[in-house]
Parts: sequence; structure tokens; C-alpha cells
Amino acid sequence: MQGIELHAIDLIKRAGKYIRQKMDQAYHIEEKTNKSDLVTEIDQHVEDLLIRGILDRYPDHHVYGEEGRIVRPDTLEGTVWFVDPIDGTMNFIRQKRLFAISIAIMVEGELRYGFVYDVMADELFHAIKGQGAYENGIRLAPIKERPVKEAIICMNATWVTANRRIDSNLLAPLVRDAVGVRAVGAASLELAWVAAGRVDGYITMRNMPWDYTGGQVLIEELGGRVGTIEGADMTYLEQTSVLAGSRQFVEDVLTYVQK
Repeated sequence: MQGIELHAIDLIKRAGKYIRQKMDQAYHIEEKTNKSDLVTEIDQHVEDLLIRGILDRYPDHHVYGEEGRIVRPDTLEGTVWFVDPIDGTMNFIRQKRLFAISIAIMVEGELRYGFVYDVMADELFHAIKGQGAYENGIRLAPIKERPVKEAIICMNATWVTANRRIDSNLLAPLVRDAVGVRAVGAASLELAWVAAGRVDGYITMRNMPWDYTGGQVLIEELGGRVGTIEGADMTYLEQTSVLAGSRQFVEDVLTYVQK
């Protein structure tokens, strides 16, 4: 393993230990944009822990974090860490499971490293571009090619009801045709599960770079594809739709939405 990879894994494991120690204690909860978009002081403390750990070792690197505990970079120059301290905060608060720490590292505009840590299951998914993807150190197999009609899809029900981001009539037939549809509530975990072959695809109209970049490295390293619902490449500095899975799955989904 390379030094930066080992350092990222050490930070993630220390952050996970901190979360497990604190999660049953009293903590403050705030709404960010709405009642389902929450942040706790534990999210904030974990992001602080990760930022300190990154910049103490690599002071010239940049950090793009969910909770805004440091000024976010406005370009992708140099080395950029995308950090989500607790992806799935609602799950963390209400279920005490199915949440993750997600980190991706981009070097000069190219995603090189991805890490998704399921804190309560103690499952660490990680990948280095060109060197494979792993679950707790065991190499993952390439993603199986499956069309929609053979796929289990991770997608929030929001996108097949009236919403302002996509015509729900476009995705309703996809839900009908798929083997099944799941909603975990933590984008990074859903993407990691695509990489691990537990589900076959992931669709959302609304993710930020810290949500999907860690999982993107995993999926692309296993031969899959990650882009927007319009079929475009990711841009990494703004909110976007995300369509991920095997190349066959992604191409099949695009036939549903590009009618």
C-alpha cells in the first residue's frame, strides 16, 4: 500500500472508532436545508478530525468536506480530498446503522483513491486507480453486466413521485421492469454495494461530490460506469444527478430517460 492510502485508512478507522464511542451519548442535532437533511455535532467533530489528519500530513492538499468546516476549493488543481464524515446521518440518528465515512482523493483532476467505510458493519471498501478494488482487503470481482430487467436498483422513491428534478413518468417504468428497488439512505454505501455486486445500479437526481466520489472510484476500477442521468461525465464541484452500475445497466437506463 502507498503512504497516502495507508494514511487515509488510518484516519477512517480512527474516525469510525470515535463515532462508535459517541453515538449512544447525548448530542445536538440541527436541520440544514430541510427536516430530512440533518447534521449532528458528531458529523462536525469527525470532519474536524479528518481535516486535521489530512492537513497535518499534507498541508498543501485541499479538502472538500460536506459540513463546511474548512473553506472548500473552487478548482480541482493539486490534490483534493472529498470527505463525508457521516454519509447517512438520518440512519445514524434513527437506526444506528447503515451509515458510512466516505473519502476520495483526486490528483490534478483525476480520481485516484476511493474509500467507503460502513462503520457499524466494520466493512472497508477501497480502491486505487489501476490497482483493483477491495472489501476488507479481499479483492472484488469485476461488476457483472446486467440490463434493467435483471437488476436490483438502489433509488429513492422520491424520483418516481412528483418532483422538480425529473419527470417521474420516465423512471416509473424502470421500477416496474427491475427485479427490485432498494433505498438505503446513504449514497456512498449504495455505490459500494454496486461495486461489491450486492445491487446492480444506483440512481439519484441529487448528490454532492462527497456523496459519490469514493464509490465512483470503486465502481470504475471494477469496470463499471458512473455519470449523470443525462449521460454526461461528472464535474465534481457542484450538485448533480448520478447514474452508476455496469456499462450495460447504465446504457439501458439511458434508454428509459432519454425518450
